Amino acid sequence: MFEQISTFFTIEMIYLWLNIGVIPFWFLLIFFPNSKVCGFFVTSIFPIFILTGVYFYLLYIFYSNDYNFLNNFNLYLGFEHLRELFSSKSFIMLFWTHFLAINLFCGGWIVRDSQKISMSRSFVVLPIVITYFIGPFGIFFYWLFRIFIAKRISLYD
Repeated sequence: MFEQISTFFTIEMIYLWLNIGVIPFWFLLIFFPNSKVCGFFVTSIFPIFILTGVYFYLLYIFYSNDYNFLNNFNLYLGFEHLRELFSSKSFIMLFWTHFLAINLFCGGWIVRDSQKISMSRSFVVLPIVITYFIGPFGIFFYWLFRIFIAKRISLYD
């Protein structure tokens, strides 16, 4: 049975499902941030559990195919080593799953934080969309909006 699953869920198929699978979460964050469905499925630990399951599945598949995980630490040795790592489909998939999980977590945090300070949803849409594509910029724009809306600067909260 496991072999049937692993023949269907190739790296390309997982990549496709990951990209399609996060869209409903982002859709809820953008259009229905105050709904109970968004609170349960998106701003909770639920999507992180799903993406962690995918991550463990990928780790298992790569381990079964004798992937050298110690080479991942070469990214700290210089840019050339990092570029070499990105030539591996396995490393790219681990990176991409990590990227999707972190950006979704940040999008959920933006929504929860904006609700906490009673920020208008119209101010949150742009940072959420930017976070979906380029995470750090979205968080930065949200922080700027937050300064003007909440009228206070908080470096930690």
